[in-house]
Amino acid sequence: MTGDWRRFLRPGVTLPFCPGCGHRILLRHLLSAINEMELDIDRMLFVSGIGCAGWIPSPCINADTLHCLHGRAIPFAIGAQAANPSLTTLVVSGDGDLADIGGNHLIHAARRNHDITVICANNMNYGMTGGQVCSTTPYGATTHTTPGGNLHRPFDLCSLVRVAGATYAARYLVTQGPELAAAIRRAIAVRGFSFVEAISPCPTQFGRQNRLDSVKEAYAYVESLTITRDAAMTGLGDCESWRLVTGEFCDE
Repeated sequence: MTGDWRRFLRPGVTLPFCPGCGHRILLRHLLSAINEMELDIDRMLFVSGIGCAGWIPSPCINADTLHCLHGRAIPFAIGAQAANPSLTTLVVSGDGDLADIGGNHLIHAARRNHDITVICANNMNYGMTGGQVCSTTPYGATTHTTPGGNLHRPFDLCSLVRVAGATYAARYLVTQGPELAAAIRRAIAVRGFSFVEAISPCPTQFGRQNRLDSVKEAYAYVESLTITRDAAMTGLGDCESWRLVTGEFCDE
């Protein structure tokens, strides 16, 4: 290891996240992965869209960043990588930006297997604009736009991109630090389209809407929605309820 991950933070930056936000933890794991890979930060480009997760690269990371229109981070990243293939190009954005507003871009980037890495900070709602329902909101969860509970099954984003053609996908909670950092390292290293979903609790919007009155309760709720891949494959999970499977999803 060539130094502490904090060396990649922009000097004087104040992290722009609510208390307890999982995005702050994801930022640390992302920079730790880059540090452990000994990547040249000056040969990297971080692309983000609109939303809470868009603040992870800019203003936090002391590197070249491209902050784009809502839902358009992936095509901007593809264009930049095509213009300069020597760049290590990462998209870091939220579930609303990548899977709702930018859903078609996500599908077709995976289908074409573009050589970029996409890191999705999934907080299961539109956190920055008031906590509205999105395509990853759990079934039955309350949001500002679903006061009676979400009636629709959420997307399984890792399954979506893998079926579309992505080389690599992984999903971990931000509290699974070593596993998440390892997945980010592998995603950057592989050739082709790679996708890492970081389940990132939102105590401020999602938590309050669902009567999770503390950061601890918000994290416990999100953890209760997950099951490991090994447990799911051996039938140890509850097959009658929707669960987020954590682990890596790729051709062995």
